[in-house]
Amino acid sequence: MIRTARNLFRLFVIGRTLARHDALFLAELRDVLPGLAFFGRLLSRKGVPGRPGQRLAAALRELGPTFIKLGQLLSTRSDLVGDQIAIDLAQLQDRLPPFPAEQARAIIETQLGRPISVLFQSFDDTPVAAASIAQVHFAVTADGREVAVKVLRPGIEHGFRRDVDLFRWLAEFALMAQPALKRLKPTEIVDMFERTTRVEMDLRLEASAASEFGDNFEGDPEFVIPKIDWDRTAQRVLAIERIRGIKVDEVERIRKAGFDPDRILAMASAAFFNQVFRDGFFHADLHPGNLFVNHDGRIAAVDFGIMGRLDRATRTYLADMLVGFLTGDYRRVALVHFQAGYVPAHHSIDDFTQAARAIGEPLLNKPLNEISVGRLLAQLFAVTEQFDMETQPQLLLLQKSMLTAEGVGRILNPSVNMWELARPLIEEWMRENRGPEARMLDEVEAMVGAIRRLPAVMRELERSAEMLAGHGLRLHPETVKLLDEASARRRRFELGPLWLALAILAVVVAALRVW
Repeated sequence: MIRTARNLFRLFVIGRTLARHDALFLAELRDVLPGLAFFGRLLSRKGVPGRPGQRLAAALRELGPTFIKLGQLLSTRSDLVGDQIAIDLAQLQDRLPPFPAEQARAIIETQLGRPISVLFQSFDDTPVAAASIAQVHFAVTADGREVAVKVLRPGIEHGFRRDVDLFRWLAEFALMAQPALKRLKPTEIVDMFERTTRVEMDLRLEASAASEFGDNFEGDPEFVIPKIDWDRTAQRVLAIERIRGIKVDEVERIRKAGFDPDRILAMASAAFFNQVFRDGFFHADLHPGNLFVNHDGRIAAVDFGIMGRLDRATRTYLADMLVGFLTGDYRRVALVHFQAGYVPAHHSIDDFTQAARAIGEPLLNKPLNEISVGRLLAQLFAVTEQFDMETQPQLLLLQKSMLTAEGVGRILNPSVNMWELARPLIEEWMRENRGPEARMLDEVEAMVGAIRRLPAVMRELERSAEMLAGHGLRLHPETVKLLDEASARRRRFELGPLWLALAILAVVVAALRVW
């Protein structure tokens, strides 16, 4: 009851702010909550300048840090908010006025247990960046290394917990009011939003992500990840190697420094491909402010608070789906959706093939540089309601990242498509992961997994039989005999032959990998 009252009050405050910016979207609200739409019409201001998405962005900015993050997430969901609003929300800048340097210094000293003068030779009190969750100061460590020091905003966790509780309450209420919204997985999206933002609010986790990312690109001649200063990192403080360079969108400065923007674009394409397909671990916020060209012409990335993961099955689905679209094989596009379980089996594969054709055909008539894979994914999400295709939260960050990466590519050279530059890498990955050798390897690994699970399955059968006997139920003598024989085989398996079989299969797997 207290939670409901608190959230209703918060909802009133939010509604008043949205109404002041004429961002209530009354037509859509009327379909779900007609009573609320009536009051909204009374409160909403008229004549507020700007497109609906611009007015919504202004309202979210006024509502604070969590809502700015929410707006950025909604910018990936053109299937929910429409293309133009998604574009407007994508421009929502994560910038707020800085908090006082005295507070930043106090947080650093409390978290690290040492005075600023011991930790740093110098510490710049003027932040170089101030975002909704943290701000960044440049400093020089006691041993002379240049670092960027990220400090969380005071009290940010409390406001975040309160707002996420409201989002979850609204998602639960929306599902009760409109069960058809279940396929959009509103509660799962709130969970994803909570997870990604929680990572941003524990800077040790961001440091860990940066470290893993750096390991993936260790020794890479084109893509650089700064090193973490673990001695000066804690939950609310992160110290990372300072990157000096030219922002990737400053094309004229890049040229004047003697670097070829087309070469930079090729390196960025390869790096993004490797993150998504090779590693399944990608930077989900690669806007121009987080990418630099350093003094030797390599690309350096910063800010690892938002990272995405894709398991191998999702990467395989994605590769098959993209190849299907770009080659006009719409039957293949439909098949991978059904095989992945994204579209329920009771739907017609022919109808889904037709829907895929409606999305893909316009692409085939366009020059490569005008094809946006990020927009393609957005259109795919938009037409799937009729097929009960559930939202795949793991693909939302990827879609946003693709749109951002494509935007960077168009800045560097609007006549070149980044996916075409990465095509040799894509083809090689497809050969390695979708060819006959890879399929054989998948079958062998599945067999190994099945054999590993076999003793556990047998033990579970034995326990079930014992439980039935304990309730006075008697099994047929032939069934008892079979269970006894299976139990004996399980014990023999566990003593030797199972591990021999696993060893043989492991050798086969290793040989296939080398081959």
